[in-house]
Amino acid sequence: MPIRIPIPGTALAGRTCLVTGAGSGLGRALAFALAGAGAQVWGCDSSTANLATTRRQLAPHPRRDAVTLDQVDVTDRAAVEEWIGRAHTTTARVDVLFNNAAFIRWQDVADMGVEDAERTMRTAYDAMVYGIKAVLPVMRHQGGGHIITVGSSAGRVYVQGPSAAYAASKAALEAYTRILQLELAATPVHVTLVRPGVIAGTQFFSQHVPSTRLPRLADFLPAGSPDQIADTITRALVRPRTTIDTPRYLPLFYAAYALAPKAVQRLAALGGPARRDYAAPVPNDTSDHPDRPQPAQRT
Repeated sequence: MPIRIPIPGTALAGRTCLVTGAGSGLGRALAFALAGAGAQVWGCDSSTANLATTRRQLAPHPRRDAVTLDQVDVTDRAAVEEWIGRAHTTTARVDVLFNNAAFIRWQDVADMGVEDAERTMRTAYDAMVYGIKAVLPVMRHQGGGHIITVGSSAGRVYVQGPSAAYAASKAALEAYTRILQLELAATPVHVTLVRPGVIAGTQFFSQHVPSTRLPRLADFLPAGSPDQIADTITRALVRPRTTIDTPRYLPLFYAAYALAPKAVQRLAALGGPARRDYAAPVPNDTSDHPDRPQPAQRT
């Protein structure tokens, strides 16, 4: 594994970063990573319990005062706009928007209610649109900014197991982001699409998605951790990238699916469901930021 140099604690000094879904998993890790790199962080989540856990874990952080956490329902356009407006009024800037919020109900189409399917799309796609439409004029006026949207490999490769509603929401995020990149290519506003694979050691698996909903093939491929992916994303703010696929094998997986979708689907069906405990943390996971507390392993 290549040696990675820690991001300096002042790399993002003076930047205002907004993170949706900051109460758990990747969103929480992002809040810690951004604060550790010097940013002023505004995070939101709909869960008061998750926000309380994040505040407890944030307490020993040397830059805990740089993180503001609010309860916000991102499916409410007015609430999202009010939250972004307060961040802008307070700091006079909006430099980064992370579209990270997700609603998770991992059920087959026949079992999932229409309301949950609608909420899945609203929490991901609608919330992204609300956030982008609110920050884009600010970023253009101030002469730059960065929009980062968290998609998923589930939005690119369609095999049995994932929620159809979740996969559809991630596919929608990707399509919107790709067109936005084309529209803003000649401007100082950067747009990045992040497509993670499996993120182990998170609430996603400990509370929402049983490992058995993954194919056995997943057990033989590397999984990421919130800290690892947050580190990669934070680095992309210093050196902007159009796309972040993590783990790095994913583009090969996408290419194989594009060429032979049926073969990939058959391969994914071999051996039955996964047997690994994806609620457990990634072994030997360490942070590149010594001042960032490790997120709880099962929240």
